[in-house]
Amino acid sequence: MKKMLLIICLVIVRIAAIACPACEKRQPKILQGITHGTGPDSSWDYVIVWATIFIVLITLYYTIKWLIKPEEKNLNHIKRTVLN
Repeated sequence: MKKMLLIICLVIVRIAAIACPACEKRQPKILQGITHGTGPDSSWDYVIVWATIFIVLITLYYTIKWLIKPEEKNLNHIKRTVLN
């Protein structure tokens, strides 16, 4: 079941990632076949995208880290009202 679900998800992602021929002509070489619409207007667009990716990855790292090992030992912490 998990294998079939994974295959379906990969197929859906692949179909969504294919750009149409009209959009592909307007993209820079590095993005051809990946994205739809017009290409980036300036080099600042790349900077904004990479900064956003960096922020998202840091947020993901700390979210997973603190979910796995919260390191909160205080007995008066608000989580104790839920756990007790």
